[in-house]
Amino acid sequence: MINAQEGYSSLAFPSLMRKVYVWMALALTITGFTAYGVSTSPVILQAIVTNKMLFWGLMIAELALVLWVSAGINRLSLTSATLLFVVYSVINGVTMSFIFLAYTMSSVASVFLITAGTFAVMAFIGYTTKTDLTSIGKLALMALVGVIIATLVNLFLVKSTMFDLILSYVGVAVFVGLTAYDSQKIKRMLLMQEDGGERAQKVALLGALSLYLDFINLFLYLLRLFGDRR
Repeated sequence: MINAQEGYSSLAFPSLMRKVYVWMALALTITGFTAYGVSTSPVILQAIVTNKMLFWGLMIAELALVLWVSAGINRLSLTSATLLFVVYSVINGVTMSFIFLAYTMSSVASVFLITAGTFAVMAFIGYTTKTDLTSIGKLALMALVGVIIATLVNLFLVKSTMFDLILSYVGVAVFVGLTAYDSQKIKRMLLMQEDGGERAQKVALLGALSLYLDFINLFLYLLRLFGDRR
């Protein structure tokens, strides 16, 4: 027999899940248009390339915004959290604008479609599977830390093209696993919500941010593997 809490969850859940993917899709759209717009503006590009403080400021701002939203979601209003998510999407678009200069437009488009297909399959698996993916999620997170450290070492010390290629394959595997894990985790978190109020919507917003990050990183690693450089 379904108790009251489960009844509320069943009513709110479909709407909350839709919000997750709507917010994620909007964020990806904002990032894409921003990246393309900046890539076609020589003035903005030159400002970013020639001003190291501006470049690193954007990178730090990205990290700060993710931490701010993730850690402070309970203190933020839904409006504030959404606005910060939008700002993050814009800043991420600015920093990603250089992919249009480094890779051909056709390869960016084709890799985006590959990413979308891969993401959709893994998200569906994570959403529908009965298997607990917690262990996979933990393993993927540990591997992600290793990839980040190895990338920094390769960037500043080793500078090996082959090692960079290997890290790209590992990065794809990591975010494929995280996509499935995060999809399952978000589903479970939203099923626990008693209604579709602001608290539940903030949980959905955090879920959208997680999937957005999974998609963006999966796209970047796939682009490094399959993108055609100019």
